[in-house]
Amino acid sequence: MLGLSGLEVSALGLGCMGLSYHRSANLDRDEAIALIREAVDLGVTLFDTAQVYGPFTNEQLVGDALAPVRDHVVVATKFGEVDVDGRPVVSSQPELIKQTTDASLARLGVETIDLLYQHRVDPEVPIEEVAGAVRDLIAQGKVRYFGLSEAGAQTIRRAHAIQPVAAVQSEYSLWWRRPENEVLPVCEELGIGFVPYSPLGRGFLAGAIDEHTTFDHADNRNTLPRFTVEARKANQALVDRLRTLGERKGATPAQLALAWLLARATWVVPIPGTTKVHRLQENLRAATTQLTSGDLAEIEHAASEVTIVGDRYPAELEQKTNH
Repeated sequence: MLGLSGLEVSALGLGCMGLSYHRSANLDRDEAIALIREAVDLGVTLFDTAQVYGPFTNEQLVGDALAPVRDHVVVATKFGEVDVDGRPVVSSQPELIKQTTDASLARLGVETIDLLYQHRVDPEVPIEEVAGAVRDLIAQGKVRYFGLSEAGAQTIRRAHAIQPVAAVQSEYSLWWRRPENEVLPVCEELGIGFVPYSPLGRGFLAGAIDEHTTFDHADNRNTLPRFTVEARKANQALVDRLRTLGERKGATPAQLALAWLLARATWVVPIPGTTKVHRLQENLRAATTQLTSGDLAEIEHAASEVTIVGDRYPAELEQKTNH
């Protein structure tokens, strides 16, 4: 359950961004649809997309893939990073929210969006106005639940007072733990679900990336400080420790990293993404990877021994988060 909202989802969801955006996925459309449907067959019910992914092509892909099972899954999308024509703009003006949501409904092929997130906080629009606009959409039957992404604790409180927030989505993993400071406590207090994106550190914690890995020219990891060659070389120490612990448990580094997140709280629902069916299967087995208190203590100790090198975003992008 995502907090006290009443929204029930699978223990792990699927982040669909990388199927057609930012990772220069080499999947064709049919392969991407097949992967999403394989996730459904494996029990995944939460699928995450956004208007800006493409823009728009990812929503269309997700909508088409899930059309046969629409009544059995939860689709989440996000507004606030593009206008109705797909041009980049950080804007949560109420009228734009309503216009872009109507367009998302059409692309997804649905009458109601299950979970609608504000993608990033717009400092020019009071969060009360944003929450009010989504409240109107909920009243009209166009949206079921309201979410926030990368919002700070006080913003979450203010929004929740106008329209209950079902879920907060932020980056959270063994190598990015800032939500523990303020956001997770306020989610627990208010009964809000928490959805970690990049729960495997954009793939790094899965163990297949090292200092020698080369990324496609269109892959956004080329621009992230945490993925410079020097940073990857230093950060490999965390993966090495996870691999050693996992060998005793019969678990991969990815499964340990995801199981650690699942052990944080029952209302924490990670959404790892992948373009590979075998990675999808591997990730989902984390839901049955049992960690004892001793295991969790070992993981905490291993993580504490490694100082992660490199910021997660360039400075100008980091400024758009945690308002």
